[in-house]
Amino acid sequence: MHIHKNNFRNKHWLMPLILAALTTAHQCLAAIEVNTERVESIQITATRVPQLAGLIPASITIIRGDELSARGAIDLATALGLVAGVEAPMGGDTGPAGAVPSFWGLHEFDAFLLVVDGVPWGGAFNPAIPTLNLNNVERIEVLKGAAPVLFGATSFVGVIHVIHYPAGKSAEAAEIAIGNHSSQRISATKALYSIGNFQQSISIDGQKLGFSDSREAIKSGNLLYRGAGTAGNGTWRFDANIGLQRQTPPSPTVRQGETLTALTPRDANYNPADAHLDENRYQLVLGYSRPAIGGLWDSTLSWSRAQTNDVRGFLRAGLVDDGSPNADSQRKNRRTRDLFFDTHLSQTMGHFSLLLGADILTGLGTQTSQNGEYYAPLSGTVLPPKTTDLHVDEINTIDDARYFYGQYAQLQWMPDARWLLLGGVRLNETRERKTSAHIDGFDSTQNESAVSKQSTTRLGGMLGVSYRAWQQGANETVLYTDYRNTFKPAAIDFGPDYTPGVLKPETAASVEAGVKGALLDGQFSYDISAFLLRFKNLVLRTTDANGGPILQNAGGERLQGAELQSRYRINSHLSLAANLSYHDAKFTEGIATEGGENLNLSGHHLTLSPRWLATTGVVYSPPQGWQGSATLAYVGRRFLDLENKASAGSYTKMDATIGYRFGDYRLVLNGYNLGNKRP
Repeated sequence: MHIHKNNFRNKHWLMPLILAALTTAHQCLAAIEVNTERVESIQITATRVPQLAGLIPASITIIRGDELSARGAIDLATALGLVAGVEAPMGGDTGPAGAVPSFWGLHEFDAFLLVVDGVPWGGAFNPAIPTLNLNNVERIEVLKGAAPVLFGATSFVGVIHVIHYPAGKSAEAAEIAIGNHSSQRISATKALYSIGNFQQSISIDGQKLGFSDSREAIKSGNLLYRGAGTAGNGTWRFDANIGLQRQTPPSPTVRQGETLTALTPRDANYNPADAHLDENRYQLVLGYSRPAIGGLWDSTLSWSRAQTNDVRGFLRAGLVDDGSPNADSQRKNRRTRDLFFDTHLSQTMGHFSLLLGADILTGLGTQTSQNGEYYAPLSGTVLPPKTTDLHVDEINTIDDARYFYGQYAQLQWMPDARWLLLGGVRLNETRERKTSAHIDGFDSTQNESAVSKQSTTRLGGMLGVSYRAWQQGANETVLYTDYRNTFKPAAIDFGPDYTPGVLKPETAASVEAGVKGALLDGQFSYDISAFLLRFKNLVLRTTDANGGPILQNAGGERLQGAELQSRYRINSHLSLAANLSYHDAKFTEGIATEGGENLNLSGHHLTLSPRWLATTGVVYSPPQGWQGSATLAYVGRRFLDLENKASAGSYTKMDATIGYRFGDYRLVLNGYNLGNKRP
């Protein structure tokens, strides 16, 4: 038995009723409508410089900001709802405001890279999803697979790149929303007055989200200021980002044998009375671009700091209810600091485009966790004690310093309009030093401390080719294939336990092939791809003999499958989407400790990895009058345990919106998880 996280805890976790006051003028609406067609076909995630996505030898999806607004998507799970093969259930260890996106069947909190305006969001540690700001987003680019050249040792199966409107531009909207469980939201975006050649814009939002669990809640606020101007023959930019998050977490449901227990009521919350998960994140970004050596030289410097206070408690798997301690508490105080610097030169010489660059990504993280135990009645009707009233059984500390250095080169060759060859290589140098300590609250002779180090120097890279086999007007068929090889230092999950060792780096090599293009005068677009990824040293969270969580490296894994993504834009206001994915994610070798016993993983499916995913949706968003959208997602059966004995059945989830735009205003009714599915 072990504790299994429920990702969908509530009937409706966002507001079903949205009253939006849009300040965009009618003339601006028309301009945005024209501009989105250009934005939709241009990507920067795979190449760092603007390039048509249709000829890039990789699977790339671009989600426009106006579509996010039409679908009422203000969280990552909803935003990715119409991307083939991507599942991003809400919740997880980072609280109800978090999510755990999965690509290619790998459902791990650190296997993908989250990028915001060109900067890794979460730095050298883990993606900082709870403080992700989706207000005033121009577009989101989703790249399947790793990005071993441009982003180095940070991702394996996908990149999510959130791009906000640049300085001086904005969605020009204000929104007020109310919903069930006392949910509220307010947001505004505005392009501010220019001062000479200096342009600026600001976006701000705040929300309170309630749940059917009366103790569970999210309160958050975000502010993003962007400024840009000219200096000499170049341009400089400045961003200031503030994210404040206050969460009251829910309780996961314990698994007994092959099913989730029925002994604990739905929405019961066994957290201590003072439970909270609060985070303050601050970021400053400076950038400068200028012509140089026949090309463009661009540099970005980002610094961020996050302070997290995490007070929670978890029921033990034994589900004892005799008045003795049956839950473990943790009171964690964590601080992380990230520094990111990238500088690169891009040049175009005839049929060749060359990108040369270097970057550094550092992360400094410290945490102290005071752990104890307490009794929580399984009925969930009695409020457990505060952690400040409990005996501190142990204090565990972590002080981790991570340094990722990289030098990279990427070459793009287009001998003619049909062929594109994209290849790159990167030298990765990673250094990590982790100091851990354990202070026993009963016996000082049990105190421990350790220092672990890990250094790796390794090449990574990719090679891809695409061929436009057919083109007639706006219609085309493009064949593509690519190979990618990368590695990543093992994640630090900042758990409450004493974990002195640094685990082995994870490695991955993948092959992808597909066909994509457009039909019906460009109105119907499609992307059919197949992939094979070989993984080594995947970090698993398992349990020891006492049911406590431990991290360890697994052996080898193989991810393979196929995905179909299609979109039919009937006109500029109405589009239909249909996607289907098959994933087969298995262990090929390895031994894992589960419940204190060794388990041979060979041939077992990865946990929480459904074989089948399907989505379909419709978006109707004219500049005036009635509007609406509907998204239907199917998630197939998946296993909850490494032994593959406990499984969760398939389910279907539906979101929908209906609204009316009159003049500069819009009244919208948003519904999320309308079938009340709680897998």
